[in-house]
Amino acid sequence: MTDKEVVGFIGLGLMGKPMALNLLKAGHTLVVHNRSREVVKDLAAQGAIEAHSPKEVAEKAEIIFTNLPDSFDVEQVVLGPDGVIEGVRNGQVFVDHSTIKPSTARLVAERLLESGVLALDAPVSGGDIGAQKGTLAIMVGGPAEALNRVRPMLEVMGKTITHVGDSGAGQIAKAANQVMVAAQMVAMGELLILAKKAGADPEKVVEAIQGGAAQC
Repeated sequence: MTDKEVVGFIGLGLMGKPMALNLLKAGHTLVVHNRSREVVKDLAAQGAIEAHSPKEVAEKAEIIFTNLPDSFDVEQVVLGPDGVIEGVRNGQVFVDHSTIKPSTARLVAERLLESGVLALDAPVSGGDIGAQKGTLAIMVGGPAEALNRVRPMLEVMGKTITHVGDSGAGQIAKAANQVMVAAQMVAMGELLILAKKAGADPEKVVEAIQGGAAQC
């Protein structure tokens, strides 16, 4: 048995499954739900508790995590029929790791607060490798008291946890992160074209500048 809080995880895709598995390995009682059931069965075989709806996850867990494809999915899972909001109770914390609109994060937080639930928008960066290794960068928006409560769990999944500000601020930080990623991808494309047109081996050029200020 464990004295750690029971956690729920909804959305067990490329990122969500390894994140949930890290919580399970850390000794948490884990309740899981996913639209595709095969991954649920896989985690259940490793010790997780199977749930059949977001509502059931909320009923069984004290801390609820989600990692879903987009804003629409988050709204449906949290606020829709058999959603998280139908199973919550006062004192729980909801943490969304999805990358969504800041306005959606604020809406979800406002609706959950009506039921006494504090919400954090906590998108992540680091890819599936970071999710597997527990080295994600986690950008958090929402109440500091909620972050303090779930920080030990976030530290299982991430290497850096930064409280950016109020609800929606985590999503704003993630948008900024994506701008930087896109700029780097464009720059990489330009330098490869430059190298090739100027008569150098693009692969060797990348190798040459990896250890310099570019660090690409």
